[in-house]
Amino acid sequence: MTLSYKARRRWALVILLIGLPVYIVSAVTVVTLLNRPPILVELLVYIVLGIIWAIPFKFVFRGVGQADPDQPED
Repeated sequence: MTLSYKARRRWALVILLIGLPVYIVSAVTVVTLLNRPPILVELLVYIVLGIIWAIPFKFVFRGVGQADPDQPED
């Protein structure tokens, strides 16, 4: 099942407006549970959590910044 261009744009917006703040809060919570580790470990945790957050939504964001492929050209 593939999403249309408009559906992918809408889902991308929802993911960025709702999912990104949830990711930020959860990432800060995880780092807080580690009792504020050294800066390099903290950076590594943020990078790993950012990659884990982004991988499932990769197909939604692919091509969203491009022109609508379904729209006829003038």
